[in-house]
Amino acid sequence: MKEKIALLKCTSYKLELVERTLREGFELLGGEPFIRKLIPLNAKVLLKPNLLMAEEAGSPVITHYIVFEALLRIISDYTENITFGDSPGFGSSYKAAQKARLIEVGSKYGAIFVDFNDNINLELEDAILCKNWDIARAAYESDVLISLPKLKTHGMMYYTGAVKNQFGCVPGTRKAVWHARMNNLENFAKMLLDLNTLVDTKFAVLDGIMAMEGNGPRNGTPRKMDTIIMGESLTAIDAVAGSLIGYEDPLELPQLKAAYESNWGTVFFDEIEILGEKRESLKVEDFKLIAKKLEYLGTEGSHKFMRRFLAPYPKLILEKCISCNRCYEVCPEKPDVITMTNQKGKNAPEFNKKTCIRCFCCQELCPEGAIEVAQTRLGKIFN
Repeated sequence: MKEKIALLKCTSYKLELVERTLREGFELLGGEPFIRKLIPLNAKVLLKPNLLMAEEAGSPVITHYIVFEALLRIISDYTENITFGDSPGFGSSYKAAQKARLIEVGSKYGAIFVDFNDNINLELEDAILCKNWDIARAAYESDVLISLPKLKTHGMMYYTGAVKNQFGCVPGTRKAVWHARMNNLENFAKMLLDLNTLVDTKFAVLDGIMAMEGNGPRNGTPRKMDTIIMGESLTAIDAVAGSLIGYEDPLELPQLKAAYESNWGTVFFDEIEILGEKRESLKVEDFKLIAKKLEYLGTEGSHKFMRRFLAPYPKLILEKCISCNRCYEVCPEKPDVITMTNQKGKNAPEFNKKTCIRCFCCQELCPEGAIEVAQTRLGKIFN
């Protein structure tokens, strides 16, 4: 049986329009019986938005509060036990949710914010790769986890969406540990699949009304796509979303390649039933993608020094740097990778390409967009 995915056009963040679009998506997926099966009577539902860090409400970096409210309007008819939370890559989760207006919106519907720093240690049987976990207790103990990702580029994984969003279920400081342990794309992707198995993500609503291209997931450029994608299969959602921005072959995305090789989820279009819009009608041209890492271009066996010359690397834009040291603080391999030095009167980072694991946490969390994913001349040939 094919995985059903609702692909929907939504041209603005007007609440009535977004709610109507989500209701249309649920109707396409099976209507009332589908929702009642997804959310049993008074089930504990956790909404997992994307709160990368504290950003202004409506920013394309984070889940839009209107999408959050539209979904709350729908599911509050089926349960009164609704919570929401995330663990940003940097800073207070409550302040991030408050600034994004999720606290304000949640209070209107009785949805309670939960702190993801309250974690629990668990072991995952039959893991693809990662058996032992410290994750947010609220994520594990929910009956129904619904993911609310944004459609964005990502320095390490190329694209972030339905599969990647649950990395926020890992409490703040533990993220750096996973980046250090899973320091290549293949293993990091497998880790994400194990994580989604552990928290048992049931459903996702991907917000692509305003997506992000270029230097994502935080410092890219907003790109209007007028798109919402909904469904139970996280990999099918990401395959469809990826195809809209230029990844026509799902196996170009690390998380989908890992899912295919592990038989974890559906990734190919002949196994996906797309309901609603046609993919062709919502594709965008010339979406600015992230440069691929050489290890993911079939050259894992190459000599390390050659890969070092060819792989993308974090590049400092000195004029944007404000000497905040954020890059150093979030680097999982400091001080071996980043050294803060005086550069034209600024205390700014220098990167050691020999030791850099290309996780791009520095690029992801730089508050000023002063770090970009850069490509060597030789690397451009392989891309």
